[in-house]
Amino acid sequence: MKKYRKISGKGWTGAEYVRFAVLVLVVLGIGAVCFGAGLLASRPRAQAESAVPGTVYETETVTEHQLVINQKEVEPVSVSAKEEFYLVSETGYLLVFAQDQSTICLHTHIPITEFPEREQERLRAGIWFESMMEIFHYLESYTS
Repeated sequence: MKKYRKISGKGWTGAEYVRFAVLVLVVLGIGAVCFGAGLLASRPRAQAESAVPGTVYETETVTEHQLVINQKEVEPVSVSAKEEFYLVSETGYLLVFAQDQSTICLHTHIPITEFPEREQERLRAGIWFESMMEIFHYLESYTS
């Protein structure tokens, strides 16, 4: 028949401390192994991508006549041609045309009904702007 120790106010024996310490170390070790395995399993893996066969990718190259060695002697080129844009309403929405009035530069998807009646008349007739930035400022002032 086994003898059981009575529960009393006495402390643990040295052997019980050793068993408890071993148990704690085993639990901590298993936890560390599980945590490490989880980290390894969840990390993103790099996959090598291959090029699409028959595809030529554009790269930026500088030919010899474009290469500038002495930057101090380079002068900016002034643009003499002035580009203008034409903002007009077609089929109820605003479009931006280039200076030739046939090339569409931008579909705004902004309905003309968002503008006051006076501006709607101007937009139906068309408004000229010197830059695309002026058009953006104009549209922002009426749509925000």
